[in-house]
Amino acid sequence: MRPLKDAQLGAFTFFASALPHDVCGSNGLPLTPNSIKILGRFQILKTITHPRLCQYVDISRGKHERLIVVAEHYESSLNDFQKQGRTASSEKVLHVAYEVLEGLEFMNKHGMVHRALSAQNVLMDCKGNVKLAKFGLYHMTDHGADVDFPIGYPSYLAPEVIAQGSFHPSDSSHDEVPLPSGPKTDVWSLGVLLFELCAGRRLLQNIDISDRLKFILNLGCMDDIVTVLAEEHGCLDTIKELPENVLELLRKCLTFLPSKRPTPAELLGDPVFNGVSCLYTPFQKPVSLFSSSLRCAHLELPEDISDLCKDDDDDYLSERAIDEMYHLWCLAGGDLEKELTNKGIIQSKPPICTLPNVVLEDGESFGQGRDRSFLLDDTTVTLSLCQLRNRLKDVAGEAYYPLLEDEQSNLPQSNSSNELSSTVKLPLIIRERDTEYQLIRIILFDRLLKAYPYKKNLVWKEARVDIPPLVRGLAWAALLGIEGDIQAKYESIDKDTPIPTDRQIEVDIPRCHQYDELLSSPQGHIKFRRVLKAWVVSHPELVYWQGLDSLCAPFLYLNFNNEALAYACMSAFIPKYLYNFFLKDNSHVIQEYLTVFSQMIAFHDPELSNHLNEIGFIPDLYAIPWFLTMFTHVFPLHKIFHLWDTLLLGNSSFPFCIGVAILQQLRDRLLANGFNECILLFSDLPEIDIERCVRESINLFCWTPKSATYRQHAQPPKAAGDNGFGKTATYYSSDYQDMPKTDLSREPLALCDLKAEVSPRISAEDLIDLCDLSLSGPTKRTKIGKPKIIAVDIRSLEDFSRGHISGSINIPFSSAFGADSELLQCPATGTLQNYRGRVIVVISHVMKSAAVFASHLVKVNFPRVCILDGGINKLKPTGLLTVPSPQI
Repeated sequence: MRPLKDAQLGAFTFFASALPHDVCGSNGLPLTPNSIKILGRFQILKTITHPRLCQYVDISRGKHERLIVVAEHYESSLNDFQKQGRTASSEKVLHVAYEVLEGLEFMNKHGMVHRALSAQNVLMDCKGNVKLAKFGLYHMTDHGADVDFPIGYPSYLAPEVIAQGSFHPSDSSHDEVPLPSGPKTDVWSLGVLLFELCAGRRLLQNIDISDRLKFILNLGCMDDIVTVLAEEHGCLDTIKELPENVLELLRKCLTFLPSKRPTPAELLGDPVFNGVSCLYTPFQKPVSLFSSSLRCAHLELPEDISDLCKDDDDDYLSERAIDEMYHLWCLAGGDLEKELTNKGIIQSKPPICTLPNVVLEDGESFGQGRDRSFLLDDTTVTLSLCQLRNRLKDVAGEAYYPLLEDEQSNLPQSNSSNELSSTVKLPLIIRERDTEYQLIRIILFDRLLKAYPYKKNLVWKEARVDIPPLVRGLAWAALLGIEGDIQAKYESIDKDTPIPTDRQIEVDIPRCHQYDELLSSPQGHIKFRRVLKAWVVSHPELVYWQGLDSLCAPFLYLNFNNEALAYACMSAFIPKYLYNFFLKDNSHVIQEYLTVFSQMIAFHDPELSNHLNEIGFIPDLYAIPWFLTMFTHVFPLHKIFHLWDTLLLGNSSFPFCIGVAILQQLRDRLLANGFNECILLFSDLPEIDIERCVRESINLFCWTPKSATYRQHAQPPKAAGDNGFGKTATYYSSDYQDMPKTDLSREPLALCDLKAEVSPRISAEDLIDLCDLSLSGPTKRTKIGKPKIIAVDIRSLEDFSRGHISGSINIPFSSAFGADSELLQCPATGTLQNYRGRVIVVISHVMKSAAVFASHLVKVNFPRVCILDGGINKLKPTGLLTVPSPQI
């Protein structure tokens, strides 16, 4: 969006038509309220950016189908010019006409018409340039079908619009819906507007509305409509004195028959503008972030370079985008309803006075419908930015232009830098509501994202702190590595040809996150359908599984006006975290995933694992929806956003840690209950503290050796990215699957063998790295980000003496277990108790013995127990085994 600069934020309100409560749609579900339909259609208006159009910012839905629209606003309009009673010069008329037509033509290219063009909706900025307001009202209301008031002003409506009459969906007397107005409708309205400028007075102002409409319809009998209007208003002499090109323009605009009336595009190229068009540069839409075109800023240096040095009193805030200003205004305490109430636009009444009808016991009703004159208040209220500017007055100018390569701090210095530094340590939900903090973070991310992909590493670095909600959609795309011309790729996919999956998609969408107004709107359903279908069609080797809609929801919500980006993010997310989950037969993938998850529970919380296994409450009963939808099926969107902010920084094993963290929040209840109670508990999952879940997930992630979550059905190796949790967890910065395979890597294990082992296996290379082993012996360097580890060698004392890992302890298997793996003495007593809490790696030359030993440690609630894959034999060729010196 463009900067706010000299513009203001304005808000206006109207009511959508109310629907009957006892009527359902063809699918058996309640009808979608008209206000939600309007809210969905409104979203595309936020992307319509042109110098001649007021930028739409937001729409808010209130009680009783009330909608409040926020948009760019200016106090000055052509209405003020008319109130002065002066006639405009011919040059002014031509310039206004050309600029209005520029805006109308741009709207027409996007399939829209204004229909509410009037003097009060043609605003003027400080330079006198035209800004068309309320141009989206006709589009967002579905050509007026979703409201009970007509769109447009009687004096400016074209004859063909008046001839159609008014239409209201609730009125059963109308059999056919009027055809939507076309671009030529606005040309007539422009002609009336220009006539008023030339005449210096309002058209048909003192005539009753019904007579006014009849008069316009009767103009079809006249040969020269401009002359007739001039005679009617007593300004014939003034009109006759106009230059011929202005008169020609008026006649072309005020052509009665639409078939003979030009469109805005045709009129822009008309010779009447020969002396005007050369003064204007054609508008070029800025190149989007993800495209094949080169992006560059259009920079112009002033003649005096000192002009670049701004004074302290300069308004840096006004240089920010309009949507940023509105977002910060809301954070600073802005309340739309309160602003409109203070101006008298919204008037509070007792609830009994707002009831349109009173129904008695016998079913007889009294009263009357709502007065339609109160359904739309055309007044636009200017939103005061004083409170926001007060809140940000201490932010220094340097904060608006941060140095991206400054390694000292990611927070710009300001008068309140200490306060900002302390804000970083506050809970995320508080940081997201802090106006000053969000300003700093939004500015920083805005600059980094504009430099993407060249500043990709810095995006990762800052995302580890937090991601501002306003830029989350683009930040996620950067974290997922989206690049290239995504729009062209998306458009090349056939999303219209019927496929067998269509029926299931149609059934799933009306049940997916429908508490959200945006996703529950008809536009939301259409976009859902297109993105899901694009994914299914472009991945023929995979199939649509229930839950894919939930997986799509966060990406669609954040990129509602950019289906291509939602599709691209989803297509990058699934291979990374859900590789082959959507195969037609995914049982082997799911079973391996759940088995590794069971081992993670045993690794981090053996007591809980033992209890769940005893009562038979296995992950198959509750965890499949978790992982198949990456928790989007079980958590609302606002929690998913915070969860995925961190998930996208981790590798494909991070979801295991999230699952364990969720179980640990429910730990006390799970340990106290049996199978039936646990089933009931998960059928309606209790409230989960997401911030705590994220914090504990990171801790679990840092304690998990990366090879412990190895899966042979995970995504094949790819170029490793810089995606970890910073310097405290560099050891886990990439997927184990992405590392080059060596003789020391983990070997694939049959599913039945994997299920037979309670504890996970780790690779020999993992053990070597964790123990800091080298050919010269253990090093003394600090193990940054690595968990403390102890190797437990369960071979016989003789084998142990022939060679072992430096620092390992020997607890022979035969001293604790008999020939049939029967427990003789608990191996967890004595020496091993001193190492409780460390990662315990069980080493043997017989894998079955290692699995039995590790399983017993888990049974006696020893955490972080794992097994060395391949046993001691994997380490013998390395030359890293230590042989004790002989005793003299």
